[in-house]
Amino acid sequence: MAENFKNILIIKPSSLGDIVLALPALSALHGSFPAAKISWLVRPEFAALLKNHPHLRDIIIFDRKFLGKIWYHPLAFVSLLSLIWQLRRKKFDAVIDLQGLLRTACLGWISGCKNRFGMKNARELAHIFYNHKVPQDRDNIHLVDYYLKIIQAAGACDTNVEFILPVDSTDINSVNELLAGNGVGLNNYAVLVPSAAHRDKCWPIEHFAALADKISSQFGLSIVATGTALETNVIEKLKTASNVPVANLAGLTNLGELIALLKAAKLVVSNDTGPGHVAVALGVPSVLIFGRSNPARVAPYGKINCVAAVDPHGRGPKPDSADPKHDIKAVTFDEVYQKVSEQMKQ
Repeated sequence: MAENFKNILIIKPSSLGDIVLALPALSALHGSFPAAKISWLVRPEFAALLKNHPHLRDIIIFDRKFLGKIWYHPLAFVSLLSLIWQLRRKKFDAVIDLQGLLRTACLGWISGCKNRFGMKNARELAHIFYNHKVPQDRDNIHLVDYYLKIIQAAGACDTNVEFILPVDSTDINSVNELLAGNGVGLNNYAVLVPSAAHRDKCWPIEHFAALADKISSQFGLSIVATGTALETNVIEKLKTASNVPVANLAGLTNLGELIALLKAAKLVVSNDTGPGHVAVALGVPSVLIFGRSNPARVAPYGKINCVAAVDPHGRGPKPDSADPKHDIKAVTFDEVYQKVSEQMKQ
């Protein structure tokens, strides 16, 4: 397109890992339209990921859980009206929906923007609300590349892949206090992320325990495990199965503090879940373990040595695999430890 957009909205409310994969699109938009005001619509629990980003002018909060109560909660209805008013008042001249769901496509349409870009095969018939529908290349299926293709359809010419994740000094100080309180050296620890939102994305906990022992003995690192408050019991099982001390920080950090925790780590080993993708984006030596999720689509971009998976490049374009050979339990301890060793040599 020949238009030089001045006011752009990115719609990508969730999830944590997917927002990380969309960060290069933000920086590429800024590089292509340096004078443009770029806003991002995001769920409140992920907003800290975008805080103080140098290429972002505004963060618009989309509290999906609360807005879902509009049928019986008057304040939720008022909040929805407020969001609609905010979107229309800003008079965006380009809306880029990287979520591809009916609700996000509707928000782009409700904004009144005439240039709405999205995925040609978006779910829930969301594509009917776009007037610029962008197909995905079957031979180039990584989400980062697809997001960049969508912004290219909007006229972006800068397609350099850049991950920017600012770390707040206040969060660094909080994490340092938390680590000290758990007997962890500030500059000599590894982070394990042994859980995930979906159970079939979780590598066996006994493997994580053995890995904790090996990392501690071979590299002299303290072991920290993190997750949500609901995952505390998983990490307690890890502690019980391990022969070395494991600091359980599940539920003890907000998102900003989690970013600071990961940034200072010497190594991160994670299931295919948000914190692992954050660690890779921060440039921390990392290993992500994949089961049914297609690594060719969502693995750390351009960092194949971070991936532990069965047949990571031979699964075709589908997002997930039902083939038993791609079960995460098929990824062996030795395969993961080999990747860890490679990362620690860098």
